[in-house]
Amino acid sequence: MADAARTGDPAPIFAALGDRTRLSLLMTLSDGATRSITMLSADTSLTRQAVTKHLRVLQEAGLVESIRQGRESRFACRPVPLDEARAYLDRVARQWDDALGRLKDFVED
Repeated sequence: MADAARTGDPAPIFAALGDRTRLSLLMTLSDGATRSITMLSADTSLTRQAVTKHLRVLQEAGLVESIRQGRESRFACRPVPLDEARAYLDRVARQWDDALGRLKDFVED
């Protein structure tokens, strides 16, 4: 599956961020350190299999990347898709601001 960062489609990013567990995993990885699935599942009620499934969704959305180190994969946050999602939301906000401004001008005239 093509990741959202390459297609420019923000929907997979927002879908991936719509889950509390994935948000938590992303927040954990946002410090810049790489972590294994074992490290990410420690101190949680999640199994390694559940963490793997959530990481796969985040990876397909382009939000994390897998880095092979020896026999294990470690995961790291990719901030660029988040910046692109923020830019998308900024564009939508400007469109709404413009539309509301036009509505205000129409009502006041």
